[in-house]
Amino acid sequence: MEQEISGVLVVDKPAACTSHDVVARIRRNFRIRRVGHFGTLDPFATGVLPLSLGKATRFAQFYLKSRKAYEGTIRFGFSTDTYDVTGERTSDVHAVWPSRDALEQAFRELTGRIQQTPPPFSAKRVGGIRAYQLARMKQEVSLDPVDVEIYALELMKWDASTGVAHFAVECSGGTYVRSIAYDAGNRLGCPAHLASLRRTAVAEFKEDQSVVLEKLEEAANQGSFAGLLVPLESLLPDCPELVVRGREEKEIRHGHSFELARSLSFGRGMKPGRLPAMTILKILDAERRLIAVARHVSGNVYHPDLVLG
Repeated sequence: MEQEISGVLVVDKPAACTSHDVVARIRRNFRIRRVGHFGTLDPFATGVLPLSLGKATRFAQFYLKSRKAYEGTIRFGFSTDTYDVTGERTSDVHAVWPSRDALEQAFRELTGRIQQTPPPFSAKRVGGIRAYQLARMKQEVSLDPVDVEIYALELMKWDASTGVAHFAVECSGGTYVRSIAYDAGNRLGCPAHLASLRRTAVAEFKEDQSVVLEKLEEAANQGSFAGLLVPLESLLPDCPELVVRGREEKEIRHGHSFELARSLSFGRGMKPGRLPAMTILKILDAERRLIAVARHVSGNVYHPDLVLG
């Protein structure tokens, strides 16, 4: 059955369960061993969680650092050790909130390529141990800041009576939205934490594609899930496609490097006689089935790093 199920399910993850819990449920209900995901979500967060099934699990390398979008709320007034609503309070309660103008200015300062320090309760490793394990044991956690990019950070609504800011953010993979809330509080001199979070997009996977677990499980029981599965050929939609036949197809299936000039025809995103602007190519056979993903080596030479067989 595993050979017949390969693709991506865009799950609407509920609150109060881990990404691993969702993977386990899909693995059990679809009776398939190879299930992964394209970027974890904290247990309290909801929203888009793309799950990879079968051969699609090999595409994780292309998605874990991809662009992501979220909507959520930040509560000003006190901070927590987890930087979110699930943690223990770590500051006195402030009853005076920042102004809307000051909050918008702080958001502007947090936009762009920035250095961000991950929360103590994170999966980062400190001396081979997960930071959250040390934090749970009340040990001091010191993490180095990392480069992330905040493409857009917008204040959607500001409730001055409760000190709650509704926001939307688009950011690079590896960004901690919890740290955005914490850093905003520090900049404004009013401690804050992330009160709620919903992911609305991961790369090309959007909220309107997502399906709740109950619907997925019902479809699995009825054997009618095919229409919910994003096929392999639809992954990496912005990558140029290369259609191969005959000898070229055989060599690529065997993992041999190839010169672009030898290919038979071009697909979406490429024009004859012009080198591709991107370093990754999707390789399709004559029936337009995805058979490999190739990386640029040098000149016209590409190597099929991922061969689907």
